[in-house]
Amino acid sequence: MIEKHIVLEDIDPVMFYGVGNAHLQMLRALYPKLRIVARDNVIRIMGDEEQMAQFEENCEKLRQHILKFNTLTSEDILDIIKGKRTREEVPEGVVVYSIAGRPIKARSENQQRLIDAFNTSDMTFAVGPAGTGKTYLSIALAVKALKEKTAKKIILSRPAVEAGEKLGFLPGDMKDKIDPYLQPLYDALEDMLPQVKLQDMMEKRVIQIAPLAFMRGRTLSDAVVILDEAQNTTPAQIRMFLTRMGWNTKMIITGDMTQIDLPHSQKSGLIEALHILNGVEGISVINLDGRDIVRHKLVTRIVNAYEAFDKEREGTNI
Repeated sequence: MIEKHIVLEDIDPVMFYGVGNAHLQMLRALYPKLRIVARDNVIRIMGDEEQMAQFEENCEKLRQHILKFNTLTSEDILDIIKGKRTREEVPEGVVVYSIAGRPIKARSENQQRLIDAFNTSDMTFAVGPAGTGKTYLSIALAVKALKEKTAKKIILSRPAVEAGEKLGFLPGDMKDKIDPYLQPLYDALEDMLPQVKLQDMMEKRVIQIAPLAFMRGRTLSDAVVILDEAQNTTPAQIRMFLTRMGWNTKMIITGDMTQIDLPHSQKSGLIEALHILNGVEGISVINLDGRDIVRHKLVTRIVNAYEAFDKEREGTNI
């Protein structure tokens, strides 16, 4: 009896097998001449040679479907196996799909400009207030590059500066200490990659956490590198970070000038970098504003109210 092994690479096997192995049971019913046994990410198939070849071909189609759309339903399985029309191409404008199958794409003109800048420039600055999608969209672009194999890894960095309060001593190793500062990045990753797959990528260092303090001397190649909350870097830190760029690497630097948590005597490295690098070929700067806020409608009103207050205070000080 012929036996073959199929390895489910780059996807979460749980998504392929379905809740309670429902998808696997369906596949067994659709291929009655095969004995199908699954363990971890390996599927063993035995039986009729013709059905085995069909099963192997359709498994690859199902795997590609999950890679593109981050979801798999019973209807998708039936459509693919029976040769009916199913979603084959990602609709125009969609960056990636969330783990719930929701399309992630630009929701404003400036967000689309950020996507276009990433595609045409090796270094992109995304500057704007809270809620404008800077971080979330940057993570989506990085995940897309990873899935399309235009990048081999994602490197995440963020300055360890508290927002107005001191957290004190944090126990654990370096990852444990830096994790609280990187939680917004993790939140976005968890929305786009299954938990098991995300954990595996981090263990294999496909997704890396790189605190600024430990980046000196590194050359970051074949990667999408994201520096979040860059307004809290010092001039020396951001200069060191920007010069870590290696071959086949894209950098996204995000920041919000209204949320600088550095001491008043310390100049923001992001402000200085934007001034120095203005007009440099290969660098794009995207300025987002209140019109790009995609959180609760109150966030837009809060941002506008604070901007008005800041302008009024500046006018009083003059």
